[in-house]
Amino acid sequence: MPYLKWIVVIGAVLALPLAAAWPVYPGDAVAESQQRLLDDIKYLSSDELEGRGVGLKGLDLAADYIRDQFAKAGLKLDAANGGPYQPFTMPTGAVLGPINTLEIVGPAAKKIEPKINDDFTPQSYGGAGAFSGELAFCGYGIDAADQNYNDFAGIELKGKVAVIMRKVPGQGASGGKFAGKGRGISTHAELRTKINNAFDKGAAAILFVNDPHTGRQELENGRKQVAKLAEGAADAAIELETADPADAEKYKASKEKLTTELARYKAGKGHLGSEEPDTLMKFGYAGSEVIRNLPIVHITRAVADQFLKPALGKSLTELEAAIDQEMKPHSALLPGWTAGGVLTIERTQAEVKNVIAVLEGTGPLADETIVIGAHYDHVGKGGAGSLLPGSTDVHNGADDNASGTVSLLELARRLAVRKDKLPRRIVFIAFTGEESGLIGSARYTREPVFPLEKTIAMLNMDMVGRLKDEKLTVFGTGTAPVWEGLLHALEKDSGLQMIFKPEGFGPSDHSSFYAKQIPVLHFFTGTHSDYHRPSDDWDKINVPGAERIVELIEKLIVKLAEDPERPKYLEVKGSAQISEREGARPYFGSIPDFGVELPGYALSGVAAGSPADKAGLKAGDRIVQLGMVKVENLEDFDLALRRFSPGDTVEVTVVRGQEKVTVKVTLDKPRG
Repeated sequence: MPYLKWIVVIGAVLALPLAAAWPVYPGDAVAESQQRLLDDIKYLSSDELEGRGVGLKGLDLAADYIRDQFAKAGLKLDAANGGPYQPFTMPTGAVLGPINTLEIVGPAAKKIEPKINDDFTPQSYGGAGAFSGELAFCGYGIDAADQNYNDFAGIELKGKVAVIMRKVPGQGASGGKFAGKGRGISTHAELRTKINNAFDKGAAAILFVNDPHTGRQELENGRKQVAKLAEGAADAAIELETADPADAEKYKASKEKLTTELARYKAGKGHLGSEEPDTLMKFGYAGSEVIRNLPIVHITRAVADQFLKPALGKSLTELEAAIDQEMKPHSALLPGWTAGGVLTIERTQAEVKNVIAVLEGTGPLADETIVIGAHYDHVGKGGAGSLLPGSTDVHNGADDNASGTVSLLELARRLAVRKDKLPRRIVFIAFTGEESGLIGSARYTREPVFPLEKTIAMLNMDMVGRLKDEKLTVFGTGTAPVWEGLLHALEKDSGLQMIFKPEGFGPSDHSSFYAKQIPVLHFFTGTHSDYHRPSDDWDKINVPGAERIVELIEKLIVKLAEDPERPKYLEVKGSAQISEREGARPYFGSIPDFGVELPGYALSGVAAGSPADKAGLKAGDRIVQLGMVKVENLEDFDLALRRFSPGDTVEVTVVRGQEKVTVKVTLDKPRG
């Protein structure tokens, strides 16, 4: 996006006085600063802190360390209800309770009593409680008007228990109507989509069952793998047969190779089995966040056939074949068959906290605040937040975001020892819950320690430890007219090459403040192959680079604090965050507020000029319905939006204050 020429002129005017005003750190002071940064980051990214995951002791240790460093710097630690912490709770997981039952009853009191873990498993992404209802076979649980395909057509599902196959029809044929784009999974195959569809139709519970095609495919793949192992063993036998016994070393190596290949073949054949695999999803599969508050269990195909065959005259495999052949739903009620049970799921929560320290200003502007922030949480020992599937290693998060946290601490130290007090208040906040969706910063902006209307700017640091080729990306440069000129002036002496991104909304805690119409800047040195992996360790941090970034931000803070005029807030269209699921969707322009725990999709703002903005949606609205689809969270909204096309006008119902308001939003073409 081109920058306005008059802003560049301002930068030229500012350059001279800024350069003349800053003392140069002597070499030993720079070395001491780098050593402090290194010591801090070694501790915060050590295994002792367990990846600073929510619910882990290491996150509390990190909070205490940050508090202690703020205290050593001489900052005030009583702003948050008399102390340094702004506490709140966050969900951390789920465990099965003591009672989990499933019973299926048919005509003439025929009873099926599946055994937990052998025949069925409760699912953590569903709700708990008792359920009962008539059974309804709902095929793949697809409702796709654009494909003229609806597994729920003609079925009154309200109060009934839906039996739904996983995946999509026509999987054996390439280029089918429900094939995912590229290598991605089709939206219609996602569990969340199926759950939302059944929920919208009024289902009392869901019984998921594996589609037979996947079992056949797994068995065939297993047979091919065992065949390859057999070939390896045969080749090793031939090699041994032709080996010269007189060459003892080669002969011995050939024998050992045959022994190894035979062992691999026997192990593979032993695991293969003769039947198609039908593995149940374990409790905890797909995460512990509740998608919909209705009971969900996964049953085996063998259990499903015990009621499908007598009720419909076809097994699950036969029903799948009929659907694939005609590419039409074969959904039906199962007369005389009911299912009921009780699921108990215990949800766990953790106490977490933002850490807040204050450097008071002096003079007529002392009641105005500049917030300096960085999140100190990370993804712990892997799990859903890891980009290394299956890893349970500690993810130390040296760059993400120990680097931003230690920079926050170093800024606090430097600014606290200034001889002259700054005219404005500086509030240092180490946020938690960022990795879970900007939870900590959203909490602060909802319950601010200092008035947001008196908060003139927010500067954020997230992943500033891998400076490469002198490139520093700065987001939010369009959120105030003064930013670009000021940054250009600082850039000259820093030796850094700044890349300006004008958007105020983006993938870190500054978004929460920009949503409150506060000018923001967010500093970032780029992503890398260690991102959200156990290999993001302290020895890969560019400590001299981090120190130079700290020096630049320190100068920026002083300039902001001393300028008689506060930065003027500007709206910027769009968001710097690009995070979409498989498949394009129309552009809506909403910005989520992850700190709201009420049902619906809460907005912290809307992008200027976006469809949402043009329709009159605004911060504080909570979307509860999009078209005919109920919306209980962001994922519901995302999936519902994919049902529409650019140019469609859709009715959107929001809760605004104590009222429900319906507006019409005309969707635009996808962004990105």
